[in-house]
Amino acid sequence: MEGTFGLVLNIIITIYLVVDSKKYGKSPVLWGILGFVFGAIALGIYLIKTDRKVIGWIVTILSIIGYIIFMILVGLAILLAIAGFA
Repeated sequence: MEGTFGLVLNIIITIYLVVDSKKYGKSPVLWGILGFVFGAIALGIYLIKTDRKVIGWIVTILSIIGYIIFMILVGLAILLAIAGFA
């Protein structure tokens, strides 16, 4: 379920970047690929580059914080699996 949500979110971000990048003279193929692979971070950088800096920085910072929290949780899960639950 969580993987499906992330995939759907990346597809929505990709569609937005492809459609919106044409308005600003940016490459839709490049931003589509970046949006699909990097998701919210690419969206934040795109917003910054198209002079929507405040919302761009907010999206970028929140997505980086989310990725850091995710990596910490995965690290803790691996640590618990290795050390055991005792």
